[in-house]
Amino acid sequence: MKVLIATEKPFSKKAVECMREVIEGAGHECSLLEKYTSPEELRQACADADALIVRSDIADAALFSAAPNLKIVVRAGAGYDNIDLEAATKAGAVVENTPGQNSNAVAELVIGMAILAARNNYDGTTGFEITGKRLGLQAFGQVSRHVAALAKGFGMEVKAIDPYCPVEVMADNGVGVAESLSELYSTSDVLSIHIPATPETVGSIGKELIGKLPKGAILINTARKEVINEAELAEILQERPDLKYFADVKPKNADELKERFGNRVFFTPKKTGAQTAEANLNAGVAAARQIVAYFADGTDRFRVN
Repeated sequence: MKVLIATEKPFSKKAVECMREVIEGAGHECSLLEKYTSPEELRQACADADALIVRSDIADAALFSAAPNLKIVVRAGAGYDNIDLEAATKAGAVVENTPGQNSNAVAELVIGMAILAARNNYDGTTGFEITGKRLGLQAFGQVSRHVAALAKGFGMEVKAIDPYCPVEVMADNGVGVAESLSELYSTSDVLSIHIPATPETVGSIGKELIGKLPKGAILINTARKEVINEAELAEILQERPDLKYFADVKPKNADELKERFGNRVFFTPKKTGAQTAEANLNAGVAAARQIVAYFADGTDRFRVN
């Protein structure tokens, strides 16, 4: 079988070497496409591929149409909204993700952003310590659980809300359970967003919810920019000069927000949550192993379609 690793934003050299060892060690062919410049280039590379590994690369209906042999696509990461699941299913292709492989990297970024915001971007003015502050986690998946563990090491009080996570899991992680989003936002000095972009969540975090945050609160988003109502975000930041918004998912109105609110907002140049050597390697190798397992005996434990 031909396995294509297709990434506009490349894996590390070490990660590619390890992925190739896993794939070729199982008797499959490994092909590599990096830093491509157009969707057409990606489609052409997929034409004879049996399996595909991507990062944030777009796998849409046109790609599946151009790749008739494609049997499995693995997103090296947790989020998979860059893959058209309906088109994949119609094409008979399995789609998987690699949950948990990037979790610690993203969690460390969350804590780093919290400290950066608390210290006023290290601009020389007096900030505050996150120790003893209240942290709210919107969703309690793998990333949130790592954030909670790190935050507790800083002596933060942690509370979360997640309708899909048993309260026993939160309790086992030493995390309190919020009864509602309103409660979570109104009692969090630092609020970290970890929800996916779905029809129910897109644009769901706006002026009303953000406005419930306590004075001097920090809102952190390392999930998806689409969950934020960006126009209302600008409105509440204007009305509440005490609030800050730090994100690893740059909003469309980033330049406007930066011009209007200065150090009260911060955006990474590109999504960097998983941009560590360790996460890069872990996610890539996990993707390769999942493809090998699928071809060996049909294992699809992390199937999402």
